[in-house]
Amino acid sequence: MAPRIAANPIPYWLRGKVSAEGAKTFENLDPAFRDLAEIGFKAVKADVPEGMSTAAYLAWLDSYGLVPAVSLYNSTFDRTLPIAEDVERAKRFAAQQRQLGLDATMLCPIFVPERLGKPAVGANFDAGRLQNVIADIATVADALIAEGIRPLLHGHVGGWVETEYELRTVLDTLGPERLGFGPDTGHLTWCGMDPAVIISDYADRVGAIHLKDVFPDHIGKTEETVELSYGETAQTRRLWAEPGKGVVDLLGVVEAMPVDYAGDYMIEVDVPSIPSAYQSLKESYEWAVQNLRGVEI
Repeated sequence: MAPRIAANPIPYWLRGKVSAEGAKTFENLDPAFRDLAEIGFKAVKADVPEGMSTAAYLAWLDSYGLVPAVSLYNSTFDRTLPIAEDVERAKRFAAQQRQLGLDATMLCPIFVPERLGKPAVGANFDAGRLQNVIADIATVADALIAEGIRPLLHGHVGGWVETEYELRTVLDTLGPERLGFGPDTGHLTWCGMDPAVIISDYADRVGAIHLKDVFPDHIGKTEETVELSYGETAQTRRLWAEPGKGVVDLLGVVEAMPVDYAGDYMIEVDVPSIPSAYQSLKESYEWAVQNLRGVEI
């Protein structure tokens, strides 16, 4: 099998939000699917709108010649949601992923107020909390594995697994049999990491990847110097960049990927640097076709 070019149509529903709650609707996603198909994409991040059956979702994608690509399970993993409830939610999610024909998912510790306010600097770090986060990630990961879905750690700005220390601690504490790796080149870079180095170090665990480029404007801040919140930073349109426009060594990232990698290269530009979401996706697709090795077109 060859790796695929996939897309996350996030600009079509994000629209200044931070949370996806209530935003991934037919009305928001249908124009995205039409545009993706016209551009040439064949795979799209799997997000079944609330109230829609899995069968109806698959038929909808098929009407545009699209198939579902690796999705993302997120939680704060800080016991805001009781772990028993998190596990049950993860089981329901896993069942849906199997119905979609998928066997892996990103596992993402996502947005908490303390880090959304001061993004990408490891704000309010607490070693004891990190151990609790790791324990809850492990519990949810085990639940996903038991349901036939491989979990891939997806470090994310704004969550409790944000910095290089936190990311490596989680991966090193939970071995490859419990937790794979699903890196996001943009989030790693915003937090000051070299994604090619991180990916090379954990190459045997990479099961999917989000390809994002980043402008340099907001990199290198500290807890004392960061001024904008996560949402405010994104809305400057000087954070996320279409591939090749920013400072991420994406060719180095591709070189660091496993030689036998057969997963998704998920193109993701949360807030495009240009006004047109269509043009952003088109530029991203053209870059991917030219620069990703051995991909399925």
